[in-house]
Amino acid sequence: MSGPLAGVSILDLTSVILGPYATQILGDLGADVVKIEPPEGDNMRHGAPMRSPGMGHIFLHLNRNKRSVVLDLKQAAGREALLKLASTADVLVYNVRPQAMARLKLNYDDVRAVNERIIYVGAYGFSQDGPYAAKPAYDDLIQGMVALPTLLQRAGADRPRFAPSTMADRVTGLNTVNAITTALFYRERTGKGQAVEVPMFESLTQFVLSDHMAGKTFEPPIGPMGYARLLTPHRNPYETSDGYLCLLMYNDKQWRAFFRLLGREDMFETDERFATQTRRSEHIAEIYAFVAEQIKTRTSAEWLAALTGADIPVMPLNTIESLLEDEHLKQTGFFSVTEHPTEGRIRGMAVPSRWSESKPDAMRPAPRLGEHSVEVLAEAGYTEQEIEAMLEARVTRQP
Repeated sequence: MSGPLAGVSILDLTSVILGPYATQILGDLGADVVKIEPPEGDNMRHGAPMRSPGMGHIFLHLNRNKRSVVLDLKQAAGREALLKLASTADVLVYNVRPQAMARLKLNYDDVRAVNERIIYVGAYGFSQDGPYAAKPAYDDLIQGMVALPTLLQRAGADRPRFAPSTMADRVTGLNTVNAITTALFYRERTGKGQAVEVPMFESLTQFVLSDHMAGKTFEPPIGPMGYARLLTPHRNPYETSDGYLCLLMYNDKQWRAFFRLLGREDMFETDERFATQTRRSEHIAEIYAFVAEQIKTRTSAEWLAALTGADIPVMPLNTIESLLEDEHLKQTGFFSVTEHPTEGRIRGMAVPSRWSESKPDAMRPAPRLGEHSVEVLAEAGYTEQEIEAMLEARVTRQP
């Protein structure tokens, strides 16, 4: 592996989306990620569509640059093997509830006993200091708890709705990447490992309320909660005479340019609703409604040309299908089709960041269940006979 994290070893006990998303980012950046799976494999292996059993589409997009090792951690030999791997690892990351790790006798103290420098990271539903500590958590539950569905309804949806993306999992996954890389940096300075908790509920509460605390930011409150610009029902892609566009005027220069295009520059000067950003924010629903009426008067192509020429931020509205044909993404090589050893031709996405020095350029395809069990156990010091006995006892498995 190459990249800025080359040489960092990560034991990945995560499954589904939150943890695998985080560890794939770390693997993309060069870390050696060893994915520890139960005998039945990660749940996301089984989500259709797929070409082969156990190789579902989301699994393929979340588990490249990893090696798969099967260990039955409920067996003593499986737990022993995990601790042997942990003794030389830099990071152990999991996303089950801590109570489950304790039942397996794999809590922080158990792992630290074999490796004092290890960074032990748990990404799960709730901080362990509160009454929700032992509750299970999934993306939909956390979205609901942090009010995303009701915010969508306040913004104009016909009923509370979940965002059609695994927002809670992926936001928490990014926080997990931040926690791991920062803990590695701290250890470089101090030599000390540590345990880190990354709870979904708290992470998403901060994510949502940084926008929507509003008047309750102040004590006593000076107004209601909710960021008015995000909640106005007019904050949608604007309908043109033949389609839709996404545009946003934000500063005085952009608003003045917009009124100039309308031949109404005097209105920007005389209508106090448009005079300053503060005044615009106080009348945002009226202003967005005004813009919506104007945008209906021309075609998408006419507005794209006019707004782009005036240096006003504007972009077409994509579908998930048209996104695959986006010219910018084509030019940057973001999408590529590669040959997977067992799954045939697979469309994948590039590492989105660019690096002038430590370029991450090695790409290992998502592994079959247990594909690297024998390889990794041999690296850990197990003999061929010991590995054969573990396979026989179903402590581990290979394809």
